[in-house]
Amino acid sequence: MAFKTKKSVQRVSEALKAAGLGDRVIEMKATAKTAEDAARAVDAKLGQIVKSLTFRIGDKPVLALIAGDHMCKKDALPRVLDMEGKVTKPQAQRVKDVTGFTIGGVAPVGLANDMPIAIDASLRRFDQLYAAAGHPHCLFPVSFDELKRLTGGIVSYNISEAIDPDEVEMPRFQRSRTFSETET
Repeated sequence: MAFKTKKSVQRVSEALKAAGLGDRVIEMKATAKTAEDAARAVDAKLGQIVKSLTFRIGDKPVLALIAGDHMCKKDALPRVLDMEGKVTKPQAQRVKDVTGFTIGGVAPVGLANDMPIAIDASLRRFDQLYAAAGHPHCLFPVSFDELKRLTGGIVSYNISEAIDPDEVEMPRFQRSRTFSETET
């Protein structure tokens, strides 16, 4: 395996280093082309996977970073990104042209072109997320705050909805000591 030597992966690695995060790129034997594949490859919950979805609003490309267990509400993107125009999904070659990455490896950093980015607020549920790193066999771990800082994206609760609300994984929260079960 020499996926980390690919130019697209190197761009992601350089972007992470430039942001002071070091080289976090993980090279995997198994593909991470889909959110399900990525979750299996790193033994994570589906919601921890950051899907990088490319759209066009009018003639301008935009990126939506969506939790793996959610789907993008693409019609909300223009309002969230303060843009006007019809939202369309570009062809695979157009995605590669504007991002510099092939579908299945579109990273939220190291993009070939600057573009507006919207971030799904539901990603905040997790301390650790995993995003594509420029190739379907590469990912990098990142926190929600780091993802926001790296991308400069606009965080919104309005750009996604759970694929299956009954299956959405929520992290466990520690029980508060404010109220004791023995108190009356």
